[in-house]
Amino acid sequence: MIKVKKRKFLLLPGDGIGPEVVGEVKKIIHWFNKNKSLDFEIDEGLAGGVSYDKHGTPITDEVFYKALECEAVILGAVGGPKWDHVEFSKKPERALLKLRKELKLFANLRPAICFKQLVDASTLKPEIVSGLDIMIVRELTGGIYFGEPRGIKPIDNGERKGINTHTYTTSEIQRVSRVAFDLAKKRKNKVTSCEKSNVMEAGLLWREEVQQLHDKEYKDVELNHMLADNCAMQLLRNPKQFDVIVTDNLFGDMLSDQASMLTGSLGLLPSASLGAKNKDGKVRAMYEPIHGSAPDIAGKGIANPIATILSFAMALRYSLDLDKEADNIENAVQDVLNDGLRTKDIAEKDKKEVSTKEMGDAVISKLK
Repeated sequence: MIKVKKRKFLLLPGDGIGPEVVGEVKKIIHWFNKNKSLDFEIDEGLAGGVSYDKHGTPITDEVFYKALECEAVILGAVGGPKWDHVEFSKKPERALLKLRKELKLFANLRPAICFKQLVDASTLKPEIVSGLDIMIVRELTGGIYFGEPRGIKPIDNGERKGINTHTYTTSEIQRVSRVAFDLAKKRKNKVTSCEKSNVMEAGLLWREEVQQLHDKEYKDVELNHMLADNCAMQLLRNPKQFDVIVTDNLFGDMLSDQASMLTGSLGLLPSASLGAKNKDGKVRAMYEPIHGSAPDIAGKGIANPIATILSFAMALRYSLDLDKEADNIENAVQDVLNDGLRTKDIAEKDKKEVSTKEMGDAVISKLK
């Protein structure tokens, strides 16, 4: 086989179950190096609470610069009750926000796929979720999470006021919408744009700019506009009406969490955060499971690594254009589920319950 150029992944296991699930991805990377001559290089660093404990900051400059130099970042999870009383600017989650902002990762891709083997794990009726395949594209670097002014300040009568500003520009809206339209063209050619244009000027701007981009560049893609609260209702009522949903930072945070639970388990779903292409055509990106650090089960070896493994598959697809290898991983996960292997979060009667390590090993066995 012909050796290809070395490509570096930065692994940031983070807190809680992060090191356990990222450990299974590391095994898969080594498998590809050994069996497919892809020659991936692995670097690792601390981020989140573990970085705060050691360095007094959720992410050091050294680790951040490593993120700038790699092909993609694979993040486990950050945060937990242990750091609830840490100063806001140094909370574990600030590492995640800094990476998103400084790497200019403006488009968050969160698929909500209901695996046919796990239809009964959803709280919705099987006929509602069977075959579900939604892609939510969330704007990631603007909106109320980053708008200025912000903060908490004292006011009259001994009270305090909390301030957050919701703001968007034409370019911010159109660049994430372009990602959504391009994805839709490879799927079912349908985009639903969600906002609150009925009560928010920023929402009205969002609606107008998405429509303008559609009319100028994507007339062949079906576009629908929907108020975000109606979208939340429709996700429960008839989720299969959606293909690609594009929305802002705040609503995307909420709607993607809701959509993920239609599938039955947070432990199954990956995500990708993508930036713009540079002059060399390279895209900065970070990939992570959508579940949290789950400190209550950390160290018990029962966490589900599938979401992190599928996040790595997304990295192969979107950062390295290795669609065949990404398909290989996704098919291996399907085969393992077909064999009836389940981690504790998706355990079923008459199915074999396995540990985190056993699930990772099973996926590798299907790759072989």
